[in-house]
Amino acid sequence: MANIYVQRLAQIAQAVRAQRPLVHHITNYVTVNDCANIALAMGASPVMADDISEAAEMAGAAQALVLNIGTLNARTVEAMLAAGRRANEKGIPIILDPVGAGATAFRNRTAEKLLEQLKIAVVRGNLSEIKFLRGLGAETRGVDAADQDGVPERIELAKELARTFNCVAAITGATDVASDGEKVLRVDNGCAQLSGVTGTGCMSTTLVAGLCGAARPEDYLLCAAGGVALMGLAGELSLEREGGKGFGHFHMGIIDAIGRMDEKMLLERVKIDEA
Repeated sequence: MANIYVQRLAQIAQAVRAQRPLVHHITNYVTVNDCANIALAMGASPVMADDISEAAEMAGAAQALVLNIGTLNARTVEAMLAAGRRANEKGIPIILDPVGAGATAFRNRTAEKLLEQLKIAVVRGNLSEIKFLRGLGAETRGVDAADQDGVPERIELAKELARTFNCVAAITGATDVASDGEKVLRVDNGCAQLSGVTGTGCMSTTLVAGLCGAARPEDYLLCAAGGVALMGLAGELSLEREGGKGFGHFHMGIIDAIGRMDEKMLLERVKIDEA
């Protein structure tokens, strides 16, 4: 029988389809189409408005805001800050994806500025990105992870980052963990093929945002773990259906799987528990 975390996640996922929360993205142009499609597949409504003249207004109308620093430019940094301030004023959760944090000085300053000036609800990143944000230093190769630490180290890192910025921190990789600084949830869904498709991290962030947009603040920890669990399960399901056809079919199968997920499937196959 599914535990209380999986049961509550199934309820929130159903609420997304019923409420169709608007998820405003200021994100990177490599994966923007994937993020829009994964949001639609889960039942949310995506919008991608990154011009300073409308970013704050759009954020104020949304139920969640995604800030993704994958393809930065000075124009969008200012839009992110404006949108984030409006979201904070209205109590709208901000989900930060610090893509490639640690790789360049501009990227590093931007990540630090967003965390210093905005109240972030959830940070979702890979191990090296989260290590940089915590100030531990890490080997970052572009937007790839130098993913070598074990689960206990990930747990402590997630706790530390969550406490430092008063947020939920989610670290994705071979094993996913999420923490609010005290409680830690571990996710054991996923497959190695997910690392062979561009955008699975960005799509995971969108899934987290969609769940947060239909949930209460006290559920944000579960939404963080749940979003990465949904991506992991989508990878498993796509591999089962499309695995022999190549990465192109696998990629499409991820979105198909999110669109087909129902309560029964979540209760049977999502693997979230306390670490």
